[in-house]
Amino acid sequence: MAARGGQESRDGRRRGLKVAGLALTGALLLGAGAAGWAYWHLNGNIKSVDINGALGDDRPARPVTVPSASPSASPVPTGALNLLVLGSDSRSGEENRELGGGDSGGARSDTAMVVHLDAGRTAATVVSIPRDTLVERPSCPLPSGGTTRAASGAMFNTAYELGGPVCAVKTVESLTGVRMDHFVEVDFAGFADLVDALGGVTVTTDADIDDDKSHLHLDAGTHHLDGTEALGLARTRYGLAGGSDLARIELQHKLVKALLEQISATDLLADPARLYQVADALTGSLTTDTGLDSLGELMNLGRSLGDLDADDVRTLTMPVLPAPSDPNRVVADQPDAAELWESLR
Repeated sequence: MAARGGQESRDGRRRGLKVAGLALTGALLLGAGAAGWAYWHLNGNIKSVDINGALGDDRPARPVTVPSASPSASPVPTGALNLLVLGSDSRSGEENRELGGGDSGGARSDTAMVVHLDAGRTAATVVSIPRDTLVERPSCPLPSGGTTRAASGAMFNTAYELGGPVCAVKTVESLTGVRMDHFVEVDFAGFADLVDALGGVTVTTDADIDDDKSHLHLDAGTHHLDGTEALGLARTRYGLAGGSDLARIELQHKLVKALLEQISATDLLADPARLYQVADALTGSLTTDTGLDSLGELMNLGRSLGDLDADDVRTLTMPVLPAPSDPNRVVADQPDAAELWESLR
C-alpha cells in the first residue's frame, strides 16, 4: 500500500507542471472567450518593461537555432528558453507594506531564479542566485535617462533596487554570460493573492521557523499555508538556523514544488470561477518584458509546457562560497558556477 501511495504521489508531481501549463492556457482562454471585458481586464493587468529596447545589442548572443523542417507541425514554441524570474521585495503600496515590504519607496529582488527550458520544453533547470552574492554590477540605462554607476563587489540584489528590471537583467547576463530571453517579476501582494486563489499550499518544513520579520511562526512538520504564510515562507531567513540565505532558497524550491502540486490537485479546468480568480491573480501580479506582456504570448508559453513533467525539473543554487572580504556574503564558486551557466547556453 505504501508503494502505491508513493507512486500516486510521484504521478501527482509529474502532472504538476503539465497541469500548470494547461491551467495557465485555460485561464487565459477563459479571459479571451468569456467576454470582451474579461479579456480587456486580464490583458490590462499585465505590466511590462522594454528590456530589449533598453539594453540593445550589448548582451550575450542568442543561441543559434535550427528551423523545423515542418513549421506548421508545431503551433507552439518548442525552442530552448531562458527566463529571469524575480520575486520583488516591493516597498510600495499599502498591501505590500502590510505583508512586510517596509515603508520606503524602493524595492529589491528578494528572489532571483534563472529558469532554463530545454529545447522541446520537456526538461527544465531552475537556478537560484543568492541575493547576498557579491558581483561586478555593470552600468545600466535608467528610464529617466542617464545610467547607474558600475560597481565592484556590489550586492546582487542592489541591481534591481538602483536600476529596476533592466539592470537586474543586465547584471544577471554579466554574471552568467547567458542571454535572458524573457523577464518575469512577481510582487509581494500578487504572490499572496495567487496562493489564496489556489486554496493555499501544503509544505513540510524540517525545522521550526520563528521569524518576526517575515511574520512566520511554524513548528517543524507539514502545514497548509495561506497566501500570507506562503509569502512568509518564501521570505523567511532570520527564523532559520544561522539566518542563511541558502537555507531560505531551499524553502523557496520546496514552495515551487508545492505550488505545482496544488495546481494539479485543484483541477482548475473543471472550476471556471476559480480558474478566472487564478488568472486574475496571476496576471495582476506580473511585470514582464514586452515579449510576454499579452494574454496571447503568455498563453503560448503555457501551452508550450504541456509535455513538461515536474520530475524533469531540477532546482539548483548557483555554486557559491563565503566572500573573502565578508563572511556574511558569498561569491560565485569557480569554475563550478561557470560550468553550470555554460550548460544553460
